[in-house]
Amino acid sequence: MDLQGLVGLIAGLVLVYLGITNNLSIPGAIKGFIDYPSMMITFGGTFAAMLISFPASSFKKIPAQIKITLKKSPYNPKKYIAQIVDLAKEARRKGLLSLEEKANQLSDNFFKQSVLLIVDAINPDKVKNMLETELENLDERHAAGWQFYEKSSTYAPAFGMIGTLIGLINMLSGGLNANDPSGMSKLVDGMAVALITTFYGSMLANLVLVPIGNKLRMLHNQEMVCKEIVVQGVLAIQAGENPNQIEESLNSYLNEKQRSGDWAPNGKNAKESDNKKS
Repeated sequence: MDLQGLVGLIAGLVLVYLGITNNLSIPGAIKGFIDYPSMMITFGGTFAAMLISFPASSFKKIPAQIKITLKKSPYNPKKYIAQIVDLAKEARRKGLLSLEEKANQLSDNFFKQSVLLIVDAINPDKVKNMLETELENLDERHAAGWQFYEKSSTYAPAFGMIGTLIGLINMLSGGLNANDPSGMSKLVDGMAVALITTFYGSMLANLVLVPIGNKLRMLHNQEMVCKEIVVQGVLAIQAGENPNQIEESLNSYLNEKQRSGDWAPNGKNAKESDNKKS
């Protein structure tokens, strides 16, 4: 589980709480930031706009997408390169047909299907076109996921502002009565309530929707790098290239830090793993 996102959310809520109360021992200050009509306008309005903008299938994916953002990324480019080099060595010793058994042991379904394509001796150009088409479709599907949150993050502040305008209109429509000394106090209280909706909208957008969208986009980019490595590696294996040349070519996808470390089965740096064993 990737605790970093959860820690970030909790830290954000705690810091906002401290900013509101200025002291953990004054929970009463929170009461001024709880307004149910404002919640209905901001949260309800945002949800209504999302219902208009997106199909029902987008909402069904929310639990799975949130679960994905809380998990550690399974995409390690170094791991994929190591597996491809291992397959290249196997193919060089025993031929492409020997890769079928190893392909069935792969956990990544795209990787598995890619290897099986070359085992079936499909034309290299056709293999390339099939895999690139699959990546394009994957890119479109994933883009719909993070765009759902990115677009929704624009609705939340907008409805927060709408709530503020509604509050201000209601507040000013009553006017000030010169014979009512409490009128100014009511005006100030009404202003505070009106601004709460803007607060709700900003919190929903910047602490929930935008971070989820950004995390999904980041995970997608990591996955696409690994899948591009698979495509290039599989085509190189089919072409009969030397495993060392394949590894050198695929290392161009890695940064300097990734290249200097050795991949271990647990996904950590191999040197770190050796130190722990010792």
